Order: sequence, then C-alpha cells, then structure tokens
Amino acid sequence: MHLKNLQLNQFKNHSQSSFSFTEQVNCFVGDNGAGKTNILDAIHYLSQTKSYFNHIDAQNIQFEKDYFMLKGSFEKKEVADEIQCNLKEGEGKVIKRNQKRYKRFSEHIGQFPSIIISPTDTNLILEGSEVRRKYLDSSIAQYKQSYLQILIQYSKALKQRNALLKQFAERGYFDEITLEIYDKQLIDLGTTINKERTTFLAELTPVFNKYYAEISGSKENVNLTYKSQLNEGNYADLLSASQIKDRASNYTQVGTHKDDIIFEMNTYPIKKIGSQGQQKSFLIALKLAQFEFIKNQIGFKPILLLDDIFDKLDDNRVLKLISFVNKGVFGQVFITDTHAERSEEILSKANIPYSIFNIENGATI
Repeated sequence: MHLKNLQLNQFKNHSQSSFSFTEQVNCFVGDNGAGKTNILDAIHYLSQTKSYFNHIDAQNIQFEKDYFMLKGSFEKKEVADEIQCNLKEGEGKVIKRNQKRYKRFSEHIGQFPSIIISPTDTNLILEGSEVRRKYLDSSIAQYKQSYLQILIQYSKALKQRNALLKQFAERGYFDEITLEIYDKQLIDLGTTINKERTTFLAELTPVFNKYYAEISGSKENVNLTYKSQLNEGNYADLLSASQIKDRASNYTQVGTHKDDIIFEMNTYPIKKIGSQGQQKSFLIALKLAQFEFIKNQIGFKPILLLDDIFDKLDDNRVLKLISFVNKGVFGQVFITDTHAERSEEILSKANIPYSIFNIENGATI
C-alpha cells in the first residue's frame, strides 16, 4: 500500500499544498515551524480520521479560516481509493471514500493503516495510563475492526454505570438489579478487551525486544508488562467486591479502563532509570514492533511516518533504519528533517528511490 498524492487546503499553516509521492521514501525538509509535521499529520488524518497531535478538530483549521479539506489517493493491491476529510467550523467532520460518506468513522479505521514516530511519543513514558491504553487500542483497532466497536460499547456502558451510581447518591436509593444490567455489559465487553490486549502484548514483546537490540546494541534488557485488574481475578467478583467503593465515589473503580503497560528496563520502570537516549530507543523500537505486528496481521505494509527522526538518532542508526526499506521490512516512508544536506547524504547512502520536498511557511519551494 502507498499514498500516491496528497492535497491540503487551509489545514494548519498550509493554505494550499499538493504533493505527488514516490512509493518508497519521501522527505520534507525545512526550518522548525515551516509545516513539515503538518503534512505527516494530514496523512494521519486520512489514515486514522483524526490528528495525531491535536484531537480538537476545529483547532486544525488555518487561522482566520472556517474550514479545512484534506484529500489523498491510496493504492492498495493495485486498487486506488480517494479519501477526503472535510471540516467546517460549527459543523461535523466528514470522511469520504471515493466520494461516499462514511456513516461511522470506525468503518475507516484499519483500511489504510499508518504508524507514526514523533518526539511527542515521550508522552507514552511520561504521562498517565490513558496514553498507553490508547496506544494499545489504536494498534489493535488497525488490524481488528470489531475491537473498536467493543471499545465504544464498553465506554458507553461505563458512562451509564457511573451515571447510575451518581443518581443513586443524589436520590438516596439503590437498585442492585439495574446495576447488574451494566455490570453484565462491562463483564462481557471488558473480558474481551482484556483478552485482545493480552494477546497483542504477548506477541508484540519479542518483536519489540528484537528491534530494541538492533537499535541499542543489546546493552539493556527491556520488557513490556500488561497491568490489569482483570489479571488478578474474575471481573464479576472484582465488581462485586468494589461495589461499596463504587457507591461512595460514584465511579466504577475496577475494569479495563484502569489498565496500563509497564515499560521496563533491567526490571525497573524506564521512566525512573532510563536516560533520554535509552527512552528514545525504547519508543522507536516500540513503534517499529507495532508496525511489523500490524503488517503481519493485515498482510501488507502500513505507511510509516517519521517525524524529526534524524535529530533523535545518530546518522549510522538512521541509515540502518532507512535501509530496512531496501530489505523489504518497510514500504512507503515519510520523513521530516530540518537539514536538507543531511537528508540528501543519508538517503543517497541508503541506495533507494527517494523524493525531497523543501517546505517553507506551509508551502513547497
């Protein structure tokens, strides 16, 4: 699969930009703030129906404008599909495939998968468990569409159960039969989510270890540990035991919405002992493992988006990363860089077809 072309209209700092891409490596070069990362984010929008960097859609409209439009043509197994994303201020977002509007955005997830590696990925290590759950869920959803529907249903049941707990407190009564209706939904859906996440991490971890060894030179032992209350006992029993706490807090205290991944280095949390370089290598290995796992599940290569990668690794490691294209590990790759000469030198050494686009103030020069 590859992206043949891309159009951006009034998207962030791009008034009107158009690109035609090579099937292998495409590099956007320019100063910080030129709009390079915004191009990667536009590709992410067409792949995942949302921004990677700012989930408030209206804030991605160009300043003093009232809409944005993104359009791209993907080719997969010799079949071309035009994907378009429109957003007008005060109106809903619209995603179209070959001019046909999706009824639900979830129908599009996994059709044209992409993996992005960005400096903001440090949030996976530094921030709370919700960020890591999103990593888990977005990974699984790109190869198993039914999983996204289960997540949506679980979230709905959780909100309804929490609202019921609050209603009990406000009105001074308790209805266990009604509560059990939502308990059953959470148990059925949460158990399925737990199984999918467990399977994903179990199969991802050896691939992650392989990439970390290649990037770091096998200097440390790393691991991914799935932390879930459902691994400690039956979900029905957990909900029953937590009922008094739930009623006191007006919140469901147990379930897959509390899950986390523990990122470990030499048996300690990498957040506490890992240097910046070790953390960067850890995150890059994690994303590359995600790429390979999804590729094996769906039978074709997702698009790989590398934001500011040259500033995160030394030239030799970047060259090794890019050389994976020649080895058939990666398909189409998009890269941003602040130094055109560096990009030219590294990409020419890799001996693969590439295109370089010079970006300045949201335009190609």
